[in-house]
Amino acid sequence: MGALIFFLQSFSPALVFEVVVFLLLFYFYFFIFCSNKHGQEPPGPKPLPLIGNLLQLDLKHLDKTFVELSKRYGSVFTVYMGPSKVVVLAGYQTVKEAFVNYAEEFGDREVPPVVKDANLDHGIAWANGDSWKEMRRFALANLKDFGMGKKACEDKIIEECQNLIQEFKKFKGEPFEMTQLMNYTISNIICSMVFGNRFDYDDPEFQMIVNETIKGFVLFESPAVKLYNFFPRIGKLLISARKQTVKIFEATNKQHLKLINCLRETLNPQMCRGVADAFMVRQQKVNLKESGLPNSLYHDANLLITVMNLFTGGTETSSSTLRWALLFMIKHPKIQDKVQEELNRVIGSRQAQLRDRKNLPFTNAVIHETQRLANIVPLALSHKTSQDVTFQGHFIEKGTTVIPLLTSVLHDEHEWEKPESFHPAHFLDKDGNFLKRDAFMVFSAGRRMCPGESLAKAELFIFFATLLQHFRFTPPPGVSEEDLDQTPTGGLILNPPPQKVCAVSQM
Repeated sequence: MGALIFFLQSFSPALVFEVVVFLLLFYFYFFIFCSNKHGQEPPGPKPLPLIGNLLQLDLKHLDKTFVELSKRYGSVFTVYMGPSKVVVLAGYQTVKEAFVNYAEEFGDREVPPVVKDANLDHGIAWANGDSWKEMRRFALANLKDFGMGKKACEDKIIEECQNLIQEFKKFKGEPFEMTQLMNYTISNIICSMVFGNRFDYDDPEFQMIVNETIKGFVLFESPAVKLYNFFPRIGKLLISARKQTVKIFEATNKQHLKLINCLRETLNPQMCRGVADAFMVRQQKVNLKESGLPNSLYHDANLLITVMNLFTGGTETSSSTLRWALLFMIKHPKIQDKVQEELNRVIGSRQAQLRDRKNLPFTNAVIHETQRLANIVPLALSHKTSQDVTFQGHFIEKGTTVIPLLTSVLHDEHEWEKPESFHPAHFLDKDGNFLKRDAFMVFSAGRRMCPGESLAKAELFIFFATLLQHFRFTPPPGVSEEDLDQTPTGGLILNPPPQKVCAVSQM
């Protein structure tokens, strides 16, 4: 109590009064109105006023804490993140039922305060309602128009993969850190589809926009930003953390806006170069038809944030997964041997193509097992109930934040023989053929399923197969496979820890 008084004395009397009034109102609300009116709400650990269950949660490893809580309270349980009630869904069967059978009820997105501050609640990732539906439909249709799922897209991936190979060869088998190179090459693929062109890896503006995007991912899950999102009123005292996060988002916005404006100046409605051009052409048609009515969904905010969402989603996730794949190959050299033997036997030295995937079951299994074990988005993005719903006997009211615990799906001991081990046999039948698994939910499910799933799958296969054709990946001299660190880092995305590797040329 003394520490609290000392803390409050450092602020102005007016601010202290506001905080005290807020606490008193919260106590009243919590004890009078937050009782279990329906008697069927999901169980969970008993929360404390104001701070909820924060003292019982490991915020750095929240998914693991939730897994432990699910063992005690079941596959649908409640926690309080500060004063906010959150329902967690655990296990494959529960997450699937919620997002597939109750897609409408669990289909809204929870928008954190820091996202609202940065004006990012447009576009696809953080939007809701008619705007989200239209932007998602538009993005999916135009990504397909500009190559996703087609030979043109495969050619772009192969071109970028060849550029990456040349960069790796420059190190001549000496140790190097591959994070930035991997980020740049993967980002260029979505850039070619959204902006209509790729960028040189040493382009300073391109480097800045990629690097700032990655920083945003990390900062978003920093303790200070989490505290602000849990307590937006009190969290505003953390001015530096909030400003730093919003500043990074604004810097990224500015760079994307600069690229969009350059495209706008040279726009040719008869020859769209990418998704951004297609949006601007649609924007012109809508404005002509509706005489500039302000409620048009094709406005500049949706253009900017949709482009940013596609750029962000098409950069960090595939890059992180590929780096995990190469780290697992270094960690498990016998599995790397087996992948390379299959590649040599089936396709030899020619360029790997998507049509080869069906003839490379072990390579395909290794890629899927990487995605499963790496589990790069363990909590996905939070959902929100669009209406009151009774789910598995539990009442969940409209507007409740819902977290799909993907860790509990991808590491579900009822679905996977060795959930905590790198075990490619998870995706092979007894005859060595590739085996699809229903619990492989790395792209989520239902209405909010990742719109870039087919692009990500194509990138992962071509890059992984081609890199393993050209290089043998090993630890740096003096480092054993056992010494390699596999402790994930990052924020929204769990990345492999930065460390040097060697790529020894085989061709």
